[in-house]
Amino acid sequence: MKIDGAEISWFAPICDGDDQFLGVRDQRFKSSWENTSQIIKTADTLGYSNVLCPSSYQVGQDPLTYISAMANLTKNINFLAAIRSGEMHPPMLARSIATLDHILKGRLTINIISSDLPGTLMPSKERYDRSREVIQILKQAWNQNEINFQGNYYNFNLPSSPVKPYQQNGGPLLYFGGYSTEGVDLCAEFCDVYLMWPDTEEKLKILISKMKSKAAEYNRTVQFGLRVHVIVRETENEAKAYANKLISKLDLKIGEDIKNRALDSKSLGVSKQTLLREKANKEYYAEPHLWTGIGLARSGCGGAIVGNPEQVFNKIKSYIDMGINAFILSGYPHHQECKLFAKYVLPKLKNIHLPEVLGRVPIKTPYTPLGNGPRE
Repeated sequence: MKIDGAEISWFAPICDGDDQFLGVRDQRFKSSWENTSQIIKTADTLGYSNVLCPSSYQVGQDPLTYISAMANLTKNINFLAAIRSGEMHPPMLARSIATLDHILKGRLTINIISSDLPGTLMPSKERYDRSREVIQILKQAWNQNEINFQGNYYNFNLPSSPVKPYQQNGGPLLYFGGYSTEGVDLCAEFCDVYLMWPDTEEKLKILISKMKSKAAEYNRTVQFGLRVHVIVRETENEAKAYANKLISKLDLKIGEDIKNRALDSKSLGVSKQTLLREKANKEYYAEPHLWTGIGLARSGCGGAIVGNPEQVFNKIKSYIDMGINAFILSGYPHHQECKLFAKYVLPKLKNIHLPEVLGRVPIKTPYTPLGNGPRE
């Protein structure tokens, strides 16, 4: 299915990942309800389509609880809730998601995460096997009359009537990111959007081709998303100067400590981000306008699109042309950068809501380029 436009989303730093200078903690940007709710309310007003609410035990607010509280404080924006497979009893997880989906009237999408849970270590294949079972149970709960599942981790025979979501044409969309063979296979068989982290355009094209081929083996198609930071200023020199400013006070040892605190810090995806930075030039650019210095002080997504409005737009357009139609953007500090991207680039893009385009919820209004105000 060819999609006209792209879902342009922002990021909620509910895992204490916001600052003005990377590696230098500032209480003004602490992951509090007051700070993070203001970021999302701003993103909603400015017309972003979705917002990722991540999950972390050590430093995080709980995404489902947090999103529930934001439901009546927002009007148009969707929420992408990160769910760690195995963290909650699957039938109860299905009920929690369904309840939240009704509260949001379908403004809910799910980011499935397959990682170790706090205090546990599990081989990669077993983690993906557990995630596979959780996803199948969720799909049964949302789409069948019974949860009737027998697996290695879970065995259930339950009525599913208490857990029917608002989005009854398949339930909330499932976003998934993973680079291992097991992760790619899991996404191809069960999920709707394959999320990638920054890489060279050549390597992203290879990833897309690989996923398309794997999904075809299951007679399915998968949409593609990119999680990436962004720094946009009126001129390229200003944008590059701001990128350098972000890491100007960084102690590299502190940066490593920040990266290693994350549960996914040893994952294959994180190692690929490190390799991308190691192959970049001395200013940390892996290719024009793709800066990897941001990964010096954070685990996970370690690259940023950097440039003037036209350069940033053209970079995103090149991603769209290769088949990416969902973007999860962020910047430091998040409230400031949310407004700057909305000012300089967002009006140039045809912004969509994937649950509407893919038929999970009715289309409320025709899509128009942003800059004409948020949809009603």
